[in-house]
Amino acid sequence: MTVANPFHYAFPVHDLAAARAFYGGVLGCPEGRSDHSWVDFNLYGHQIVAHVDPDAVAVRVHNPVDGQDVPVPHFGIVLPMDEWQALAQRLRASGQQFLIDPGIRFRGQSGEQATFFVQDPSGNALEFKAFSDPDRLFAR
Repeated sequence: MTVANPFHYAFPVHDLAAARAFYGGVLGCPEGRSDHSWVDFNLYGHQIVAHVDPDAVAVRVHNPVDGQDVPVPHFGIVLPMDEWQALAQRLRASGQQFLIDPGIRFRGQSGEQATFFVQDPSGNALEFKAFSDPDRLFAR
């Protein structure tokens, strides 16, 4: 997938082998460049970079959103609905543990969206979401 304006996000991980297993293996992100202390992954056309910091501690709060405790900070991607459903199904089938199970948030409202949260081995939270109508991404 080629994105007109891909974002770049660098984040700490404890172990590159575990990051490769999660991002490359579990999520299916192709690996890009790497060195002994970092590795690039292609997250649906966006560049995310895992940097080794064995002492990093995931500092997290939870904010209530539509009756669920959403972990903050988190990052993720908005997918087409069919890709979101396929990823959720593949992760469920693989036994992946969810921080927040796949489901619909803001049902019947302008911001209705499918969402789920997972956590990488270093404690970084990721959200994957989709909209039935992609034009509703920033709807108020």
